[in-house]
Amino acid sequence: MTTTVVDEAPHVVVRPGFWTRERRTGAVLVVLGLLAAVVFGLLAHADASAKFVLSENAEGPSFSIPGRTGAIAFGLIVTVAGVLLLALSTAKRWFGLLVGVAVVALVFSLLCSQISAASEGLQFMPVVNVTRQSIGYSVPLVFGALAGVLCERTGVINVAIEGQLLLGAFSAAMFATIAASVWVGVIAGGAAGVAVGALLAFFAIRYRVDQVILGVILIVLCTGLTGFMFERFMASDAETYNAPAQLPVWEIPVLGGIPVLGPILFRWNALVYFVFIVGILIHFGLFGTRWGLRTRSVGEHPTAADTVGIRVLGLRYWNVLVAGLIAGIGGSYLVLDAGFQFSKGMSAGKGFIALAAMIFGRWNPVGAMLAALLFGFVEALQTFLSAIGSPIPSQFLSMAPYLITIVAVAGLVGRVRAPAADGKPYVKG
Repeated sequence: MTTTVVDEAPHVVVRPGFWTRERRTGAVLVVLGLLAAVVFGLLAHADASAKFVLSENAEGPSFSIPGRTGAIAFGLIVTVAGVLLLALSTAKRWFGLLVGVAVVALVFSLLCSQISAASEGLQFMPVVNVTRQSIGYSVPLVFGALAGVLCERTGVINVAIEGQLLLGAFSAAMFATIAASVWVGVIAGGAAGVAVGALLAFFAIRYRVDQVILGVILIVLCTGLTGFMFERFMASDAETYNAPAQLPVWEIPVLGGIPVLGPILFRWNALVYFVFIVGILIHFGLFGTRWGLRTRSVGEHPTAADTVGIRVLGLRYWNVLVAGLIAGIGGSYLVLDAGFQFSKGMSAGKGFIALAAMIFGRWNPVGAMLAALLFGFVEALQTFLSAIGSPIPSQFLSMAPYLITIVAVAGLVGRVRAPAADGKPYVKG
């Protein structure tokens, strides 16, 4: 009798690397915290305080934090959060909380330093006013980010958001002036966004043109078209073509009178209420309805969606057009929010920051809105620091949204993955 001995393969245990996401983030926070404690601590005035006023001006309830002490203490809080991420075995469970605490502490370290070092009479921050500015700056970014989410969740890359915002702003300014109606301007802005979306859908879906290149071409088209029309009509006769009215502010009864929260949340024009309601509806639609399930399946695996009877191309056309409508209305906000005149290139890169917010929000409507609010706060912070004479160059704060996006894409704050079929043309078998 012959006995055959089969050697079993050795059991290999694969251990995760030491530098996990939590430890990498922790190391970065330790460095940032120490730098904040040292640099911001030195920039702060030892004998001055940073005053935070809970109103739109210097009057109202407030609290003060000693400038140098606060800058150093908040910097050390960032460092402690980083150390906990490095040392805790359960750091993954507390990752979001610790990173959130670190970001807030880093901002307060900066504010304590800069407010205390401001000139006499400017050593305060009107919290309500800065918060309102943050929301106002974020609104066109939210419109653009939601448009990007709708397109990319269905498998179409929309780089042309910048062009949709720009053409929407131009159309809103012109038609709101001609018709003497802000609501006509909103409709015109939305229609302009749909027109750009139709071009994107037609060439990307029907003729399978490279979607990134197509988006850049559409931006150039919108920039050239609005520039030509501006010079042809608006520059020579602004009173007839470029004098839009301002959207009326709607204060919600009772809620608008609540101290602090009232002016922050319940005193806005219709488009501000509209965009956040639409964002919540899109989130519910994507994750709680049949349309959302079909949209996500088309964006992840269009072939499988087609086999179960989903009209892949039709759904892509529809979503891209709706996204164009949303982006175009966002463009109208740029001129109608405060009754601004249209100017060439007034979108000023907001479409690209909206794309950054979409990526940072992980292609999730709520995440994209929160990211847009963060970027809006950075812009409001830049404005505030410039007003109090901060020595920090405003260009550094302007770069912050893009730096945050690079960090997100690099995986420092978690895995970021686009829909699997994003940007890939579908050819029906």
